Amino acid sequence: MPRILGVDIPKEKRMEIALTYLYGIGRTLSNKILKEAGISPDKRAKDLTEEEASLISNTIQRVGYKVEGDLRREVQQNIKRLMDIGSWRGLRHKKGLPVRGQRTRTNARTRKGPRKGGAAIVIKKTESAKKTSSQAKTK
Repeated sequence: MPRILGVDIPKEKRMEIALTYLYGIGRTLSNKILKEAGISPDKRAKDLTEEEASLISNTIQRVGYKVEGDLRREVQQNIKRLMDIGSWRGLRHKKGLPVRGQRTRTNARTRKGPRKGGAAIVIKKTESAKKTSSQAKTK
């Protein structure tokens, strides 16, 4: 498996697609990088030579694209900044709710996690406990 910027890219994929396995690189940016490096987007990753792999890495660094660790760090710092200043978006991040205005009455299960359906069970138990205690008092 070829490694570019510390990430193993799949060897059977075309380079155009394989580069998208790096965080922060999509199809458009992948094509721009390959064009600047002078490598065919149709070339398979397994056919990549060491020189070509280093050429791609150098092109990404030279142009100054933020990828992988630097980009992840920047995104996390932006979220932390929003939470620290107490903005609406920051509070939504803190509470683990949708940030971009989606409804939460229904849906939003990805952010909120699985349903907490324990309340109905607790009510049934307390009602049955009351019935048994009232029956014991009448006897």
